[in-house]
Amino acid sequence: MINLYIALQNNVPVPKDIPLPLPMPEWFFVVVLVLSFLLHILFVNLMLGGSILALIAQIKGLKNKEYDILAHEIAKTITVNKSIAVVLGIAPLLSINVLYTIYFYSANALTGLMWIALIPLVTVAFLLTYLHKYTWESLENHKAVHISILALATVIFLFIPFIFLTNINLMLFPEKWALVKGFVDALFLPNVFPRYLHFILSSLAVTGLFIFWYNSRKSYPFEEIYEEFTRYDIQKKGYSLALTASLCQCMIGPLVLLTLASKGMGWNLILVIFSGVAFAVPAMWLIWKRLTGEKENIEKDFYKIAMLLGITVLCMGSGRQIYRANSLEKHRELVKIKTDEFKILKKKAIAKMKEVEAGAASADMSEAERGQKVFSQYCASCHKVDEKLVGPPVLEMAKIYKDNVTDLQKWIKNPGKKRPDYPQMPGFESQLDQQKLDQLAEYILTIK
Repeated sequence: MINLYIALQNNVPVPKDIPLPLPMPEWFFVVVLVLSFLLHILFVNLMLGGSILALIAQIKGLKNKEYDILAHEIAKTITVNKSIAVVLGIAPLLSINVLYTIYFYSANALTGLMWIALIPLVTVAFLLTYLHKYTWESLENHKAVHISILALATVIFLFIPFIFLTNINLMLFPEKWALVKGFVDALFLPNVFPRYLHFILSSLAVTGLFIFWYNSRKSYPFEEIYEEFTRYDIQKKGYSLALTASLCQCMIGPLVLLTLASKGMGWNLILVIFSGVAFAVPAMWLIWKRLTGEKENIEKDFYKIAMLLGITVLCMGSGRQIYRANSLEKHRELVKIKTDEFKILKKKAIAKMKEVEAGAASADMSEAERGQKVFSQYCASCHKVDEKLVGPPVLEMAKIYKDNVTDLQKWIKNPGKKRPDYPQMPGFESQLDQQKLDQLAEYILTIK
């Protein structure tokens, strides 16, 4: 309660949150979030990295036709990787909505129009990549226009991660929500730009490995496509890009770590991150070994390299989730306290409302309706309305005592025995006060 008071004093928004029960344990959604996000981001990396490389290669292709061919081959993969990225993005988006509902939607609301702009931006970028891909021959003599189409798509692809990173980062700072006036404010929160640079480098590293694998396939008719480049030339370019980007990531990594807000740091995060680095180092050494070794051995160890870097990526993805959980842990505790308080207040309010409704309902009831309740409580075990039970039906009573309330009440209080075929009725003088007698008599005499 002290923490809650301090939080409220510091204008930290602590909403009440009544979560729906999860259909599966929370850890299940965490695993789904981490794994599905890594699969999604893999193809996002290939889409973005492919766009950048295709653009660079096509520009270089103005002087060297081989690079134009390379750009065309890379461009063919961009739309495919884009489609897979979109499909694989559904699971992590739903998972983060389930696990961090109030944080995710708050960040979306605070970045407002820019978050909504994602849909038209992605749509335009996708259409541009298709236009670029399918106008390769028709715009052969208009290279400037053709390159401009890809350049515009690439610029949009480069901007979209800024929106995502800004939103995901803003989730972690509830204490800043009152100060953020829009996307630009959120953009300059700690860690956005270093993480963005790290993401771009990872896109280039992943795409470098992809270029190596794509051109190493035995089924790929390399010699039929290229005239001057050898398979080794492209493989070397792919490995060189992967190694250079990975080394740059290692250099930018400490900056990313240092710009993380301290509230999310913990030994669990440090352990996971350095475990990832421990797997990345031998992978980079193997790439270097293949680049400087014999040409015929360049394909050796590729799957070892991919596996080591895959473990690194898994560690980094897990670290991202650990940091998120660490950052929001205290705030989620405050939300739980606020929620528990709200539940207590809600329960009291519902009880009070029911009490008021019951009183209002009782006030609105007629004397006959109240009499029916008295009848159900004291008389229904022996009397039915229109049938003989233990005693005579109520219809008979209504006829006998029609317009004679006084005698009916006397009989109810001290009944005699008039009929030999009915048992003696017990008296109710001590059980029914005058108000209940009035109500019961009113009910009996209204039955027809």
